Amino acid sequence: MSGSVVQTRPVSRRGWTLFLTMSVIWGIPYLLIKIAVADLSPAMVVFGRTALAALVLLPLAARRGELAALWPVRRWVLVFSFVEITVPWIMLGYAELRLTSSLTALLLAAIPLVAVVLSRLAGIERRIGPGRWAGLAVGLTGVAAIGGLDLGSGDALSVVAVVFAVLGYALGPLVIAKRLTAVTGTAVTAVAMTLNAVLYLPFAVWTRPAPGHVVPVAAWVSIVVLGLVCSALAFVLFFHLVAEVGPARMSVITYVNPVVAAVAGVWLLTEPVTAGLVVGFPLVLCGSWLATRAR
Repeated sequence: MSGSVVQTRPVSRRGWTLFLTMSVIWGIPYLLIKIAVADLSPAMVVFGRTALAALVLLPLAARRGELAALWPVRRWVLVFSFVEITVPWIMLGYAELRLTSSLTALLLAAIPLVAVVLSRLAGIERRIGPGRWAGLAVGLTGVAAIGGLDLGSGDALSVVAVVFAVLGYALGPLVIAKRLTAVTGTAVTAVAMTLNAVLYLPFAVWTRPAPGHVVPVAAWVSIVVLGLVCSALAFVLFFHLVAEVGPARMSVITYVNPVVAAVAGVWLLTEPVTAGLVVGFPLVLCGSWLATRAR
């Protein structure tokens, strides 16, 4: 796959369909994580999410005979698993112990700018037009407005956690585009989910709820949706989207996810409509439109 070709052609109808679908599917996890971490540890949430996804995807990939092809690129599967799942998911769970779901998602809108810089360093993004740079700048300004107006002094560690998630999410598509194009997304996702489920199992057991603590049904339902929809289904679509539009442009999906996350947080969790949300939201939407244009 030629990065320069992918990044300069207009987005196809299939690309837009995948883009919009993923925007919704990856817009609701912040709401679900917020619900789950109210009663369960971030490690338990990550374990439950990855274990469910692995139970669905691993048998599917094995039945299709796709797992053997991963052996030559096993190191890159490990790298993808670490940067896309291991680090970001636990960091987001920790951040949402203090931050609202909508604010967490809006801070993640900084991913495209990081992705563009990393794409250039990796040799995938050879030329970035002024229109896309403008879109990225406008979107980042919106994120800065949200952060400057909404964050309190006690949220510093939560913001650092989100920064680590940003770096991981920006690196994940690059690993796919550079090293994992010859294998199926189902196989890579199945192995990545399985590895993380095994990794987080002891932490989940260690941080399980105390005896007698009744975990609400909503928390368990959130984990099920996170595992089956926002992980198993989403990551299969994720690989198709990277192949269709390229890693840097794909990361602009994080300009649209916050729209879904903010609406869901305000509507379903009665999170406040803050000054940062009002000022930053239009900038984020404008940046999304500019940054996804071919020219």
